[in-house]
Amino acid sequence: MDTIRTRFAPSPTGYLHIGGLRTALYCYLYAKKNNGKFILRIEDTDQARYVEGTTEIIYANLKDAGLLYDEGPDVGGQYGPYIQSQRKADYLKYARILIEQGDAYYCFCDKDRLEQLHQQGATKYDKHCLSLSKTEIESKLAQGVPYVIRQNIPSSGTSTYTDCVFGEIAVDNSELEDNVLIKSDGLPTYNFANVIDDHLMGINVVMRGTEYLSSTPKYNLLYDALGWQRPIYIHMPPIMRDEKHKLSKRDGAASYDDFIANGFLSQAIVNYIALLGWSPKSNQEKMSLQEMIELFNIEGISRSPSIFDLTKMKWLNSLYVKELPFEQFVQMATPWIDKSMVAGKYDYDKLCKLIQGRIEILSDIPDKINFLAQFDSYNLQLYVNQKQKSDIDIARKVLPLVKRTMMGINEWYNDTIYQQLCQIAQDSGLKNSQILWPTRVALSGQQSTPGGATELAELLGKDESINRINKSIGMLDMTP
Repeated sequence: MDTIRTRFAPSPTGYLHIGGLRTALYCYLYAKKNNGKFILRIEDTDQARYVEGTTEIIYANLKDAGLLYDEGPDVGGQYGPYIQSQRKADYLKYARILIEQGDAYYCFCDKDRLEQLHQQGATKYDKHCLSLSKTEIESKLAQGVPYVIRQNIPSSGTSTYTDCVFGEIAVDNSELEDNVLIKSDGLPTYNFANVIDDHLMGINVVMRGTEYLSSTPKYNLLYDALGWQRPIYIHMPPIMRDEKHKLSKRDGAASYDDFIANGFLSQAIVNYIALLGWSPKSNQEKMSLQEMIELFNIEGISRSPSIFDLTKMKWLNSLYVKELPFEQFVQMATPWIDKSMVAGKYDYDKLCKLIQGRIEILSDIPDKINFLAQFDSYNLQLYVNQKQKSDIDIARKVLPLVKRTMMGINEWYNDTIYQQLCQIAQDSGLKNSQILWPTRVALSGQQSTPGGATELAELLGKDESINRINKSIGMLDMTP
């Protein structure tokens, strides 16, 4: 077989959706696994939905995700241009060939007639203009009557093809409509342009969503009519937000940029969406892009829809966060610390050492550290922890000892503070946890914190630590 050539062909109608990114990823993985080429094509023939600037967003998102295309609008290639609106002459050329062959025809029906058909219960176009004589067609064209060009689908018979995931697909031709190939503005529809472009660009493997399973026979009829070889088809199941609804742009944070803005790492996003519809034979979950290339196979693509699990995506992201080189983590965490209440108040390196292993996504950072700047009343039941052998009475007993010990510490470092607090436990016959748990609660007023009692004390400093211990003792004294 010739060199494998796959393509990702998004429409510039908004931000790059996670479903679109997954399609791009699978196209990329399949091409690279087979030493092939991955091509980017922009399908902008629907000018009414075009959104200024989104083409550049697509370029940036794919490159940020590591999906570097071999050919595309901004990198060039021998099959350009790679933007459909710049290929208009090609579509008209092949549409006229189809008309000459009887595989397509001019349709002059206006909106009123089409609406009337719909109101009469018709579910598809009735081939009305197929019966026009050559003279009638030439007359209407000469008069400038608006028209579209429709595909002439056979009225009987069955169209079949084989999909690599779903096997043999058969569709009765009677179920297919004579869809529009060229619109009245002279631009092609997706149904036509994707076939012409795929052939002219040498695309021999087409990977797309299952919503195209039933319409692919229309495309195959075009390939056959033009005497072209059909590509290999690989259709992928949809990504769902739940069992009944697809994950869509209307669901809010469903685009690549949204997840980046919410503190996810690009590697984790790519890793997670790879698992939405595909699993390697090894059942490995955390994979680099290179590992995905090595493991990718069509047999691993599921026929069933995948439900987007934000909890699992966060867990996977946390693994990548933990593995970041510390200096890189500080750099990535700094904008989020700057958004918090502690901005500029503490040593960022010390903060980052506490939080790197304790967050899932970067946007968790403000909520994890805001208590360092704001210390209010809290629920005293936080002192109750059976595992740590702690309760409110223990807290009443140990916090004055902790305060006195802290006041006598001159070298305010985590190790020193830890040794001194453990000495309290030894002297009073208590467990270390019975000192450290109440101290951590007294310093933070939180159920969980990035860092233990002595790490927090070092970060807060001696004066603030003693001040918080004092306030917490006062709260305990006011409680019966």
